[in-house]
Amino acid sequence: MSKCRLPERKAHHTANLKTKLVHRMNRIEGQVRGIRKMIEEDVYCDDILTQIAAVKSAINAVAQNLFEAHLNSCIVEQIRSGSDEVMAELQETVKRMLK
Repeated sequence: MSKCRLPERKAHHTANLKTKLVHRMNRIEGQVRGIRKMIEEDVYCDDILTQIAAVKSAINAVAQNLFEAHLNSCIVEQIRSGSDEVMAELQETVKRMLK
């Protein structure tokens, strides 16, 4: 059975991609903590909103990298194995990402 399909349903990212994603998420966590501190310290709203926009952009970049890896690994693998469910799953994933 495919590494991306049930019952395992685990990602199989390269060590480089995983390191990159974890590093970026650590930075995003720091940015979010910084925003909380800015709110606690009554920093000017526009400055906080700028930081929130930066976090949203960073999260979107992580999602884009992960989605690209998903397409190039799990989705391709499932299509090659003849999965009938893969396109419905992909459509739902895209819908969630576009919300």
